Amino acid sequence: QLQLVESGGGLVQPGGSLRLSCAASGFALDYYSIGWFRQAPGKEHEGVSCINSTDSSTYADSVKGRFTISRDNAKNTVYLQMNNLKPEDTAVYHCTASMDPGCYTVDYWGQGTQVTVSS
Repeated sequence: QLQLVESGGGLVQPGGSLRLSCAASGFALDYYSIGWFRQAPGKEHEGVSCINSTDSSTYADSVKGRFTISRDNAKNTVYLQMNNLKPEDTAVYHCTASMDPGCYTVDYWGQGTQVTVSS
């Protein structure tokens, strides 16, 4: 069964950090572009970051300089390091796998992990 499983979400104070993980099972992430999307209550899904199979990465303007995406193909896992978190980062974060290098056309979605930034 092809699956993406996110972990690492939680409650953190503003200015804090979290590292999200996206582990794949049933397929190898090596050949896919992996994206992180988030959805806040009442809002549309927002693309946060994307890393393609050549390790080229992109970020939404709202997270540039604060978030870092990386991949460990040996562990079949992609990470999203989130620093200096803000209340507006509160959302459910999903990872995706795509054959599209820009992560726009999604082949697989994970179930999501909740990130809450609050004092």
